[in-house]
Formats: sequence, structure tokens, C-alpha cells
Amino acid sequence: MTSKFYLVTGGMGFLGSALVRRLIKDGHRVRVLDNNSRGNRERLKDVSGAFEFVEADIRNAEAVQHACQDVHSVCHLAYINGTEFFYTKPELVLEVALVGMLNVLNGCRREGVQELALASSSEVYQTPPITPTDETVSLSVPDPLNPRYSYGGGKIISELLAINYGRAYLKRVLIFRPHNVYGPDMGWEHVVPQFVLRMKELVREPIDPVLFPIQGTGQETRSFVYIDDFIDGLALVLARGEHLGIYNIGTTEEISIAAVAVEVGRYFNCNVEIVPGKLQPGSPLRRCPDITKLATLGYTPKVPFHVGLPKVARWYDENAYKRRFSTHSMEGV
Repeated sequence: MTSKFYLVTGGMGFLGSALVRRLIKDGHRVRVLDNNSRGNRERLKDVSGAFEFVEADIRNAEAVQHACQDVHSVCHLAYINGTEFFYTKPELVLEVALVGMLNVLNGCRREGVQELALASSSEVYQTPPITPTDETVSLSVPDPLNPRYSYGGGKIISELLAINYGRAYLKRVLIFRPHNVYGPDMGWEHVVPQFVLRMKELVREPIDPVLFPIQGTGQETRSFVYIDDFIDGLALVLARGEHLGIYNIGTTEEISIAAVAVEVGRYFNCNVEIVPGKLQPGSPLRRCPDITKLATLGYTPKVPFHVGLPKVARWYDENAYKRRFSTHSMEGV
């Protein structure tokens, strides 16, 4: 394996920090760019000193270009993540998407970087006509008036920019679409940590079953991929992916939101009764990737949800107090 020098934008975020750790383990040099608006240095304390760190906003063109100096490859993960922010900060989501992507591409061009790996999202499919959904399914923004689509729309713009700039100026562009990655310390604004924190409060009262309100009927589905499996898939994309290749990274284990709540309840040794509620406009009813394309590179996810969930629940159970002190509102900007 040839050692490379990677720049990881958003490298203090949940996905970015896991990637940084893997790249270092595989013998690569790593530079991280993050402004720590939601990233957290603690995520990389076990490899402190093993990477370069540039504290800067992805919207700062000069800082991004400087960070691109001398590197062989850029992994662009800086973005605003967390469903809460799709609805509350849509203009900022789009600004970071567009300005950040252009800054990265211009930095690559001006510094002679020939390889770019872009983190996209399952949100680009929105409500796909086919489930499991492969990489050829059309991308869409069903309703521009719905602020939720700021996230998916920004990712679609980023893909278009990467592909078309990539054709003209880069030798290798890779796009990967994560599908509901979960793991310890993934942030606070996602369904798994929110369910754990809410259940932790509810089980203080000796009620059986625990009445657990959710959005929707509970029959809506997701396919959650554990962070270790995700990073294995991403490592394969970086090593073996083709120029302008697009790859879903996830698992085909489709699980209902009600079942997620039941698994969280099982961690707390309680029975759960789902109380259905109103679903947020634009929330997809099903999400499950077709991972055939990634499987041809050697990918096989190893951690089923019932194995991964307790690890995540334990982290949030034991670290719930940190939520009070968290002022982060954006990941890896």
C-alpha cells in the first residue's frame, strides 16, 4: 500500500474523526481542517500528535487553499449535519455546502491536488421509487419550500460540482453516500441518541410498559450502519474506487423506528409501548441502500443493529451529563 498525505475537512466530526483514525492506522499522513463548531478534539485524543490540525472555517477560501498545500488527496466531510438543523438553519446548511465545496475544489486546483473524495448522503434520494436504492436512482428535491431539503439539496449541488470540476481538473474523484451511520459520540441531534436520552428519563418512573411518543407511526424504516462498518466501506472506496465512482455505504438490514425504540428499551430492561405522532414533512417512509456496487470492492458489514445499538446506548447513558455542557450546533463546518 502506498502511503499518502490526506487532508480531511470536518475531521473532528463523528465520521471525520473515525476516518482520521483509520488513515493514521493504515500508515498515512493526515491533516485535519475543522473549526470545532460541532467537531470535538476529544474524539481524536487517542491519536493526538499523530496528525496536523488547522483550525479554520470551510468557508474561508484562503485557509482551505493553504490546508490543501502538499497533500495528495482531500476527503471533504465538512458540512452541517443533524436533522434539527435542516429545519432550523437551512440557509446556513446551503451556504456551507456551496461555499465549502467551491473552496475545496479551487484549493485542489490551485495546489495541484489530483484526488478528491466527497461525503454525500442518502438524503439525495429523498423518497426513492425503489428500495433498496442503488446509486443510479434519480436525485431529487421534492419541495424547495421545505427547509429539510436544504441538506439533501446541498449534497446534490456538491456532487454536481465535484463531478464536473473533477472531469476538467482532477484525475480521481470519489463520491460516497453514507446511510444512517451510528456509533458512540455521534452527536446529539439524531434518532438513536435522542431515543436513548428520552428513554433514560422515562425509565426513572416505575411504569411498565413505558409509553414512548415518536414522530410517525413507527413503521417508517432506516438501515443503520455501525461506524466501524462504515469506515471499512470508506477505506475500500479510497483504495479501490473508480474515478467519478459513486458508492452507497450502509447495510441492507432495514429496521423500523418502532423497533429502534424497542431495542433502546431493551438496553434499559423495560418494555416499550409506542405512541404514534405527526411525522415531520419530508421525512422518508423507508430508507435502505443497495450496496451491491460497494460489495464488488470487497465490502461486507459485520455489526448487526442488535449488537451495535447497546454500545451506543451505553455511551449516551454514561455521558448524558455532557449534553448540558454542549454548545456545539454544527458538525465539522
